[in-house]
Amino acid sequence: MSAPMPSTPALPSPPARRAILRRISLAQWMLIAAAAGVALGFLAPEFSKSARIVSDIFLRLIRAIIAPLLFGVLIGAIGGAGSLGNLGRLGWKSLLVFEAFTTIALLLGWAAGLVFQPGVNLTLPVDAAPVAEAVSFSEVILNAIPTSVFDAMARGDVLQIVVFCFLFGIATLSAGEKAQPLQSFADSVAAISFRCTNLVMLLAPAAVCAAMASTVASSGREALVALGHYFLLAWGAEAFFLIVVLGGGMALFGVPLRRFSHYMREPFVVAFATTSSAAALPRALENMERFGVSKRVLGFVASLSLSLNMNGSTIYLALATVFVAQAAQVPLSLEKQLLILLTLKLTSKGVAGIPRANFVILTALFQSFGLPLEGLAMLLGIDALIDTIRTSVNIVSHCAAPAIIARWEGERFPQDLRPIQSPDLP
Repeated sequence: MSAPMPSTPALPSPPARRAILRRISLAQWMLIAAAAGVALGFLAPEFSKSARIVSDIFLRLIRAIIAPLLFGVLIGAIGGAGSLGNLGRLGWKSLLVFEAFTTIALLLGWAAGLVFQPGVNLTLPVDAAPVAEAVSFSEVILNAIPTSVFDAMARGDVLQIVVFCFLFGIATLSAGEKAQPLQSFADSVAAISFRCTNLVMLLAPAAVCAAMASTVASSGREALVALGHYFLLAWGAEAFFLIVVLGGGMALFGVPLRRFSHYMREPFVVAFATTSSAAALPRALENMERFGVSKRVLGFVASLSLSLNMNGSTIYLALATVFVAQAAQVPLSLEKQLLILLTLKLTSKGVAGIPRANFVILTALFQSFGLPLEGLAMLLGIDALIDTIRTSVNIVSHCAAPAIIARWEGERFPQDLRPIQSPDLP
C-alpha cells in the first residue's frame, strides 16, 4: 500500500491576501520600497537613473497642494483661536516656553547637521545644482513681504504665503462673527487638501523606490553610509533634546523628574510603538492630571502645545534641510541660513494635523530656497525609522510644557506615585 502523498499547505485566498496587504501601513510600504530601490540601484544602475521620472511626478503633485494647504490650515488655526483676549497670563507664559523649546530644537538640529555633516559624501542625482545668490539682510526681509498672495502662490514662495496667512488669520480672528464664512471656507480648503495629500501619498512607495534606486546608482555604497549616518545623528539629536533640554528645563522649574518619568513611561512607549501622537495623547493627558497638573493649566497649555510645541519634528526639519543641502552641494550663506530658520519656525506652526506634515513643510521650503526635491523622496525611505523617536519627543514635549507652567503658576505636585493601569496598545 503506497504512502499517502504529503499535503501541500493551502495558499491564502484572494480576500485573505488583500486583508494581509491592507494591514501593512504606508510607512511599512515605504520601508519595503526603500529596500527594493537599494537592490535595484545596485543591480540595474542605468535603468535606475532613468526611473527618476516616478519621483518627479510625485514631487510635482505634492508641490501643487502646498499653497491651498497652507492657506486653509494657517488661516483656520489662527482664525479659530477664539479671540485675541483669550491668551492672558497662561497664554504668554505658554508662548514663551514653547518658543524657547522650539528655538533650541531648531538650532540643535541645524548645528548637528553643520558639525557632523551627514550629507557631504552623498551625491544627489540632480540635473544642476542651484546657485545661491548673494543678497543683503534688508533684501531678505523685504522679499518675505508679499505684494500679491496669488503671485506668491504661483511662484511657490512659501515664506510670503505664510506671512500673508498669519496677517489674514489675525484679521479674521479680530473680525468676529463677520469672518465666519471665511473661517468655514478655510476649514473646507484644509479638509480637501488633506484628502488630496492622502491620495498623492499613495504614490509615495513608488517614488521612494525610484529615488533610492537613482541615488544608489549614482553614489553606490556611499549613499547607504550617508543615510546610516543621518539616521544615527537624528536619533542622537532627539535623545539629547529629550534628556538634556527637556529634562534640564523641568529641573530648572522644580518639576520632579523621577515622578514625571514614572507617569510619562507608558505614553512614551505607546508613541514609540505606534508612531502616532493621537494614540498616545489621551493617556498622556490622563497621566499628567494624575501627576498633579491642574485641569485649568493642562487643558489650555496642552491644546496650544499640539500646534506650537512640536520639538521632535522641529529637530528633524532642521537636520533634513542641512542634510539635503550638503548632499546637493548647495552653499548656504549666513543670510540664507537665517531666512531658512525663520521660515521653518513659521511653517511648523499650526500644521500638526497635516498627513506627513514634515514632508509637506520641507517640500515647500526647498521649492522656495532652491534645494533639490529629489532628496526628500529618498528621506521618506528611512522616515519610518526616525518617526518613532520623533513622535515620542513630541509627546514628552506636550507633557513637559504644562508641568513647567503649572510650577510657574505656583502649583505643587503630590509626592506619591499613584498606580497606573497599563493601556492596551492599538
